Amino acid sequence: MNQALYRRQFLQFLAASPLAAQQSKDDMKDIFSVMDFEAKAKANIPPAHWGYLQTGVDDDATLRANRAAFNKLYLRPRRMVDVTKIDTSIQLYGEKWPTPIILAPLGNQGAFHPECESAVARAANAEHHLQILSTMTSTPIEEVAKLHQRPIWFQLYPTNLWSNTEAMVRRAEAVGCPVLAITVDTQGGRNTETEARSVALDSRPCASCHGVTPEGKKGRRPMNMFKGFPTANFSTHNPTQNWKSIEKYRQLTKMKILLKGLETAEDAKLAVEHGVDGIIVSNHGARAVESGRGTLDCLPEIIDAVNKKFPVLIDGGFRRGTDIFKAMALGASAVCIGRPYIYGLGAYGAPGVAKVLQILRAEFALTMRQSGTASIAEITRSHVGYHQQTYTP
Repeated sequence: MNQALYRRQFLQFLAASPLAAQQSKDDMKDIFSVMDFEAKAKANIPPAHWGYLQTGVDDDATLRANRAAFNKLYLRPRRMVDVTKIDTSIQLYGEKWPTPIILAPLGNQGAFHPECESAVARAANAEHHLQILSTMTSTPIEEVAKLHQRPIWFQLYPTNLWSNTEAMVRRAEAVGCPVLAITVDTQGGRNTETEARSVALDSRPCASCHGVTPEGKKGRRPMNMFKGFPTANFSTHNPTQNWKSIEKYRQLTKMKILLKGLETAEDAKLAVEHGVDGIIVSNHGARAVESGRGTLDCLPEIIDAVNKKFPVLIDGGFRRGTDIFKAMALGASAVCIGRPYIYGLGAYGAPGVAKVLQILRAEFALTMRQSGTASIAEITRSHVGYHQQTYTP
């Protein structure tokens, strides 16, 4: 089934949704927080696709741990500080962004809205947020880069065929991506049970959305970045990747190299030793391994190990401006959100994504003011504390 037909079917699905009839009436007037988008998105998104979005691994314990980590910290606001004007801007690799809130890479966005990553790019551009595009993008990287207007970053799944990896890196370079974020936490595969259980709740044949492979077997059609790649024995997982691979990437590209998926001080120190340009502290949205540990729990030891050698970003469970403030207080350079903006996309398309970003920005700015911090640099570990001591430097 071709992409145009799939999009028409998806639009018909949206038109049949109870939410679709309400959208023109409420125009998001009943949206007060990021969480309010979740139920609205679920009403629009097919069950199997919703399961793909919501899944963790195994028993989803790490998924819950990502959120629980924020409740371990409390704020220590300072008073009598002039916060008439605040500066929420950050600098990353010579680029200034008005906010530390970044749109994380999240694949196959065509499963959630027919305008896919294009809608997200328009919203990110309009709201002045950095966007990181997934290898598994439904939309050509060239289109996303054009719509965003400012340089986007590219997340790379290191495939088991170097020629394929090189081809994707060249496409990212051609559109001006300055940063390559290499995912390192799925080399051994993963067990996404929640997704598998959700597929059983969806009565539609999988091939109606995902097409047929060249071999004639039912399955997902090749993603846009994989067009022209050999299908035999091809995998996005590369179990042979190791620290020596960094040098190979260095020889391949002049883009800044980030490692996405580190969770320990030991690996952070090795990243410094091997000359990478940054880290994204991540457990793949709790979709890598059932570690049982939230990314915010991992952040302090990584910040200390890196010792300001390069930027440290983080993703995993962010839903409130206070969450973002806590991560910045622990030393993060920026925060990446994934599911929240997809909830906005699934519920309302590009306007929904924009609204999610507006809400998080407003909440973060309010938290800065109420905590007595007029700039990002003023946010320090003294502004948070642990309900129970969970980290000792």
